[in-house]
Amino acid sequence: MGKMAAAVGSVATLAAEPGEDAFRKLFRFYRQSRPGTADLGGVIDFSVSHAARGTGPGATKVVKSQLNLSSVSDHDALRAGLQPVSKWQAYGLQGYPGYQWHWVKQCLKLYSRKPNVCNLDKHMTKEETQDLWEQSKEFLRCKEVNKRRPRSLLEKLRWVTLGYHYNWDSKRYSADHYTPFPSDLAFLSEQVAAACGFQGFRAEAGILNYYRLDSTLGIHVDRSELDHSRPLLSFSFGQSAIFLLGGLKRDEAPTPMFMHSGDIMVMSGFSRLLNHAVPKVLPSAEGDSLPGCLGTPLPADLPRDSVVEPCSLEDWQVCASYLKTARVNMTVRQVLAVGQDFPLDPTEENKRDITAEGSCHLDDDNSQVKRARLSPDC
Repeated sequence: MGKMAAAVGSVATLAAEPGEDAFRKLFRFYRQSRPGTADLGGVIDFSVSHAARGTGPGATKVVKSQLNLSSVSDHDALRAGLQPVSKWQAYGLQGYPGYQWHWVKQCLKLYSRKPNVCNLDKHMTKEETQDLWEQSKEFLRCKEVNKRRPRSLLEKLRWVTLGYHYNWDSKRYSADHYTPFPSDLAFLSEQVAAACGFQGFRAEAGILNYYRLDSTLGIHVDRSELDHSRPLLSFSFGQSAIFLLGGLKRDEAPTPMFMHSGDIMVMSGFSRLLNHAVPKVLPSAEGDSLPGCLGTPLPADLPRDSVVEPCSLEDWQVCASYLKTARVNMTVRQVLAVGQDFPLDPTEENKRDITAEGSCHLDDDNSQVKRARLSPDC
């Protein structure tokens, strides 16, 4: 309670800069926060029991949320590399109306390949970015980590887009910029969405963010999809981060919460269009190590029709080396409603706000809501 009070007091007395809104004020506070201090006492931690969360202003917003578990079978959960549905836990916030090896490997080894689009494409040829994994794996396997050594291409990766590829300049999707969406990630997303009451969810677009320890995600709203009635799914792996969930306007102070490895956030309904951001990625408290939940490989008795596959120890060695100083986040969206097409003239027929406040770009210092926890052992 002492740490909680100290953290809340620090936030309350933090001086605002001229013209700074309530969201930006808290974003700046957590960006400058120091791990292991009272600065983080006000951040909601869903990985601990309700009693352990204390009675601070954030913790009192947490309520247990019911999942529609009859929509997902244990068999389909296992096919997607998830825990049995009886172990799933979900939480909601008042005031707002598995096995991880496979998915980490897919983000680093498969999803980063062409024809998918990544941030390196603007600076390199398609041949140079065709297979970032092959060009980086031996580099990452080296046990000696020298901060002075050049970064591998995987360590320079900041984002990858899947399916309908997001245009960062126009903040739009289009029919002519599409590649097949990964079937395994689509199946995983369908199971999670169904458990949250969204049967028939279609995974049509994905944005993968690759965070370093000095990365931040600016304050933004995900409004570019044409169908806002469908949820946005967010899957986290690797090092933990502070996630800020705000309101419809930036003058509403956001609620801070931890996002740990294996956490899934589902933003739907009213919370689908709320401001949110990631001001801080937190290095492991144990130093150069990984969260304990990442030590669990896939079981040997996977169903024959499983969409996940065992990850070799050689591949995991590369993934583990990468995640010691990184966080990977997969966001999956349904872009179009059933039977809907992209407008022929987006400037006339599509009146979406393309000058949204803030930025959904992943930045480095150097350059709803349902929140399901499907890895309860983390």
